[in-house]
Amino acid sequence: MNLIEALKWRYAAKRMDGQPVAAEKVETILESIRLTPTSLGLQPFKVIVVSDKALREEIYEKACQQPQVLEGSHLLVFAVRTHVTQAEVDEYIHRVATERNIPVEKLEGYKEMIASIQQLPEDRFLQWTARQAYIALGISLTAAATEKVDATPIEGFTPAHMDEILGLKEMGLHSVVLLALGNRDEEKDHLAKAKKIRKSAKAMFIFR
Repeated sequence: MNLIEALKWRYAAKRMDGQPVAAEKVETILESIRLTPTSLGLQPFKVIVVSDKALREEIYEKACQQPQVLEGSHLLVFAVRTHVTQAEVDEYIHRVATERNIPVEKLEGYKEMIASIQQLPEDRFLQWTARQAYIALGISLTAAATEKVDATPIEGFTPAHMDEILGLKEMGLHSVVLLALGNRDEEKDHLAKAKKIRKSAKAMFIFR
């Protein structure tokens, strides 16, 4: 199945069958997230991979009453950084210098660009980090489709409750979007065999 065929196959499954997704498929999806491009390469988010049934039940009861949370195999919680410390920036610059064999002094301009991000007001900083997480979300949806794993993005949850359940605030993180991984239940999901509705290429693209 090529990329376009995979994207035609996928849809946001509303119901899942409770069967586990193979570990190697999950690893491929997670690796796609790790390799996602982000602004300045900072990767200002983490992904909490929740497979424990009891924890998913708590999430369902307190933060997100969507059936995929319980019926899926894994729930990925995309959580963005609420701030970036100078120590983290220094470590990142050192890692770039070491792995690319570049003198640290030649990365001063790069470091200043990162500093401009650090100085953003809190609301703008969280908007910026959320955009980075959504890039990763899009890539993970595509990776899941190529692995023929159903993946449903979920914004309908209570971030404050999710943060509390997973102890995210103590880690300097804030949840922004979820992704349920699993296998569609064609008998329960009325959309499983529905035709995909998208704009035509003519309506979507403007060429100049």
